[in-house]
Formats: sequence, structure tokens, C-alpha cells
Amino acid sequence: MDNKALDIESIGPYLEKHLDAFYGLESYEKFSIGQSNPTFLLKAKSGNYVLRRKPPGALLKSAHAIDREYRVQDALYKTDVPVAKMLHYCEDISILGVDFYIMEWVDGIVYEDPSLTQLSNTERELIFKEINRGLASLHNVNIDEVHLSDYGAKGNYYERQISRWSKQYISSETEKIKEMDIMMKELPSKIPHDDSQSRLVHGDFRLDNMIFHKEKPKLLAIIDWEISTTGHPIADLASLIMQWELPAGNISRGLQGVDRISKGIPSDEDFINQYCEYRNIDKIKNFNFYLAFCFFRMAAVIQGVKKRALEGIAANPERSNQETLSVPKLAKRAFELMEKL
Repeated sequence: MDNKALDIESIGPYLEKHLDAFYGLESYEKFSIGQSNPTFLLKAKSGNYVLRRKPPGALLKSAHAIDREYRVQDALYKTDVPVAKMLHYCEDISILGVDFYIMEWVDGIVYEDPSLTQLSNTERELIFKEINRGLASLHNVNIDEVHLSDYGAKGNYYERQISRWSKQYISSETEKIKEMDIMMKELPSKIPHDDSQSRLVHGDFRLDNMIFHKEKPKLLAIIDWEISTTGHPIADLASLIMQWELPAGNISRGLQGVDRISKGIPSDEDFINQYCEYRNIDKIKNFNFYLAFCFFRMAAVIQGVKKRALEGIAANPERSNQETLSVPKLAKRAFELMEKL
């Protein structure tokens, strides 16, 4: 099955049978976003919809968990967390060869570059406040009230995450990176003691996983929930700060070297302080650990992208080949932060 193709003759009649008011599938197009799970815009006479499916081929265990994506977004739809409305989940692989789900189409814009050069200073400032609001709203959700108390495994979040991503990394390893080998052994011993309540964690919270209103600075939907779970919320905050530490440009999409003050973009410290205010929590200690963890995890994620690209099953092969260049650098930065603990 081609990552860029959908069988309209199969999916059209199926959706007309299982999705209320759906009719007349006319065409589709693949989104450039959605590296892990191919994502498509369906254009039908009844309107536009989004289909997200697993990629073809042999998959790493527990990866591409679109059933979890569907469940968490469905649970969050009636909360303050901005998410798209879930419409239908299909586990009948006779339709497309893999599981898939349908969600509402959120007609907005995805910003990939956090410099937001196309916006004014005031608009940039408001966009960053919306990012912070969205993140805090997620972490303020009571998992029992939305029936997600069983969404993640019990035990220490970082222990199980480091274990998971170590296994994923080893499964997709294509070359030896000594920093990764050391961190897989030593990072668990650096985990801070923390008694905070378990929260929902997105796992890949960054600017290009958010859809904004086209005409005003308003966050409409957080997307790509594949690695979401319950655990320690500061991992999400640190993943944003990690992203901004990377070089500016189309590949890394960071803020390194950008004069934030002149552009209305908050400093890391100001953003973190605002997050603590939104959540009504104390100042965060041991932040270098959370950053180290996020760099380690991202190195493992990108290594998986590299392996899929080499096997010819990446959702976006051209972008995958660019991103593989950063794996050793991500590992080195994670190691440097761990060494400071």
C-alpha cells in the first residue's frame, strides 16, 4: 500500500454506511504533516473530513497507536483542551489494510516556524500565550473525570518512558551513537523525586502539532496524540523549550539565534513562569533533567523516522531524510544536559 494513496472505491461506500450524513466522496489529498501516521483530507459532497491511518509494513511494537489517539481526543473534546471532534474509528483492515479513523476537518493554519515571521509582534505574543494556554488546559484536566485514569501504565512516568524509548531506539538502530548507549544506562538514575499528581501528557507538544485560526491568534486544535499517555506534565513543557533551543530554519524549526525580545516572543524563563501561573504551581526544579529527557526521546523518535525512510515506508520520505541528520546532535545535547545534573 502506497503511503500517498487511498482506495476511494473502498473507503467511500464504507463511510457512507458508517458515518452519519456522509456521502459523495470525490477526492482526497495527503497532508505534509503527520510524519508517523499518514493523514489525508477527504473531500466529499457532504463536506470535508480528515482520515488518519497507520502506515503500511512491519511496525514497531506499541508504535502508531491511532486507537489511543482517537480515544484521548474523543475524551477531551468536551473539556477546555482544543481538539478536533472524533467521528469514527475503523479496525476492519479489509477496508484499507490498516486501522484508521475519521475526524472533523479543522479549517485553520499550522505554523511550522516558531519565529512566526508573517505575524506582527502583538500577534506573535498572543500566539505564544495561546500555546501556553493550550498546554496548561491539558495538564489541568482531571483524568478521572474524563475516564482516562487507565490511559497510561502505573509507576514512574520517566522510568517507563526511558525504558520504552530505549527499546524503540534499539529496534530502529542503524549506527552506534555512544551518547545514546550511555544515557540508556544512566538517565534513569537522574530522575527527580516528584509527588505531583499524574496528568495527561501529549508527548510531542510543539508548534507544528497545533492548528490555529486563520484570522486571529486562537488555538483551535492540538493534533498528533500518538504518544500521549498519563504521567508527568513537565515533559510536555520541556519538549517545547527543547524545540526552541534548536537552530532556526525549515528543518529544525527552532529559535536559536533569534532575537526574541524584538519580536515579541517570550524567553524560556518567561514562558515557564507563565505556565506555572496558568497551572497555579510552584517554580519548577531540576529543569535540566526534563530537557535532557526530551532530547533523548527526540533522538529515539527521529531514529525511528530514519529507519522507516531506509525501509521506504516513511510518511514523508524527503523530510525524513533531512531529519535523520540531527540524531547524533540531539543525542549529544541530551548527554550534555545529563552531565550537568
